Amino acid sequence: MARPNDVLRRAAGLALAAALGLSAPATAFETQAGSAWVVDHNTGQVLLSHNAEVPLPPASMSKLMTLLMTFEALESGRLTLETRLPVSEHAMSFGGSTMFLNTTDRPTVEELIRGVIVVSGNDASVVLGEALSPDGTEAGFGRIATERARQLGMDETTILNASGWPEDGHVMSMHDLGILAERIITEFPEFYDYFDETEFDYQNRAPANRFNRNPILGMGIGADGLKTGHTQEAGYGLVGSAVQGDRRVTFVISGLPSAEARARESERILNWAFRQFVMQEVVESGVEVARAPVFMGTAETVGLAPAESVEMLVPALLDPEITAEITFASPLPAPIAAGDVVGEMTIRQGVREETRVVPVVATEAVARGGLMVRLRTATSVLMDRTLGRGEPAEAAPAADG
Repeated sequence: MARPNDVLRRAAGLALAAALGLSAPATAFETQAGSAWVVDHNTGQVLLSHNAEVPLPPASMSKLMTLLMTFEALESGRLTLETRLPVSEHAMSFGGSTMFLNTTDRPTVEELIRGVIVVSGNDASVVLGEALSPDGTEAGFGRIATERARQLGMDETTILNASGWPEDGHVMSMHDLGILAERIITEFPEFYDYFDETEFDYQNRAPANRFNRNPILGMGIGADGLKTGHTQEAGYGLVGSAVQGDRRVTFVISGLPSAEARARESERILNWAFRQFVMQEVVESGVEVARAPVFMGTAETVGLAPAESVEMLVPALLDPEITAEITFASPLPAPIAAGDVVGEMTIRQGVREETRVVPVVATEAVARGGLMVRLRTATSVLMDRTLGRGEPAEAAPAADG
């Protein structure tokens, strides 16, 4: 007879893949990007990770870090949208994409935000970075931005400047950029509308540079952000997000050879992410999936069921490779009340390498046994010890479903 606290791991016999009617062999999406990261926003499930942990030059995509810290400063009251900021000679000196600011300007924070998002203004980014810096320098901003990135779990990020201007050691991974994008979308919806503005012309300074470079905004596919990037070293990249129906997908790509290739790959990724995955309920709350042996109880076994239903995003046409495993201490000591948490179920979706863990509860009550039960159990334990037995009892197989 099994002793209490022998931890058993039971593959619950859940024929989940069969229940979903999926049996084709799984194949991976092959992206043309050098690095890519794609996530389903609602569930947090990573749909694609390709060289996503490699730190790379982020180009203007790192302006999202400047924007995040600006949004946090607005939230804390250190800045307001109407705050006017000075333009330093350092900020004015930047070339590339700019708002064409000069040292006599005093743009508002809102104008600078739009300048960063829509026209990718290097000068606007530096003005914001210097305002946020503890010592008023862009280098000082880089230090606090790197520290903030670490706090957010962006372990492959080192920020040296506010604009993404090429600088040796200024790097971010595509995964880190994804963390950044998801935080902006989730935590700052009041500012997110700026990201789908298609043009912004500051005082008619740069009418030719007033258009948003984000290629997916005009595709009619629900895109509403976030930021492009391009340097010779980094190639063409994009942090993008789109909503279709009740789903949002966020993605990051880098290393494309041209703006046209970036646009094509962005549309291709979104089409794949929205079309090739469906939401499925893989386990249902309260439905018995296994039985566990009971020690000193009026019943020899008790039913086990997940405490909550679990939905997962799974490939629409491929085998999702879902397995489930229940862990519990066997046998479970009586008394047991219906609904008592007695273990946990680990659900794994192999194709996307997703894992969910949910509590397992008893489906019915089992009272502590009376005198005869205790005597019978004590005799059985004594016989096991005398004969050298003691192998753990098997859990009953679960029903399919």
